[in-house]
Amino acid sequence: THPTTRLCLEWLDRNLQPGASVLDYGCGSGILAIAAMKLGAGAAIGIDIDPAAVLAARNNAMQNQAAVRIEGADHVLNERSDVVVANILANPLKLLAPLLSGAARTGGYVVLSGILDHQAAEVRACYDEWFDMNFEQHEGGWVLLDFGDVIVHLFTADKREYYRLEELWGRTSPVVRFAD
Repeated sequence: THPTTRLCLEWLDRNLQPGASVLDYGCGSGILAIAAMKLGAGAAIGIDIDPAAVLAARNNAMQNQAAVRIEGADHVLNERSDVVVANILANPLKLLAPLLSGAARTGGYVVLSGILDHQAAEVRACYDEWFDMNFEQHEGGWVLLDFGDVIVHLFTADKREYYRLEELWGRTSPVVRFAD
């Protein structure tokens, strides 16, 4: 297991509350969403920009008998989650800060990994507007950032933001938005 995956799995094992809702953004194989359900989450959804990853994650969820919803990046989220976890690279994490922060329920958590030690301060600064930092955990040159207690939501009635994934990821993709 890669250190960033292990850091996220350990965070879920230590902190996930029974019945919590989990969003695994950039889910890849679906391992974090599947683990969340096995650890007692009430609901988990995995979202990925890569159609091949979506198919693989759905297959992995079926094989593990985990009731995880796996969707493509064009999926509209209708509610916020108690825990938002994203184990992707630092640059996408920085660009996705408004999106991921808006996906967390007030009082919820955003857990980020896929960050090299020297990138942690820059990624952390992108999320400071919305969160208080809980802690940082390091392993093998990689970092997990744990933000908790959402303090502001970007997606409110007076300010709705729509992002195209090509703006966030640097390639063409459908519109991603959050519904109120």
